[in-house]
Amino acid sequence: MQLKSMKEFYSEAEAAKELGISIARLHVILDEHLFSDGTARPDELTFRQSDLVLLAFWNKCTPYPKVVRMPRRN
Repeated sequence: MQLKSMKEFYSEAEAAKELGISIARLHVILDEHLFSDGTARPDELTFRQSDLVLLAFWNKCTPYPKVVRMPRRN
């Protein structure tokens, strides 16, 4: 993944822009992979470059069709 800018921290809007996705899509990725245990997503998040690499991977990965995903806990 080639980042357009090299910053120490990225806001949600900056992270979404770097990844080429919407903030809504970023929230879906976060909710599916990080906040899936019932923990509420914080109102404001910041990300490092290493976080963006992982988010880009999660954005591109497709669910394996033979794996049953657990439902989101609310």
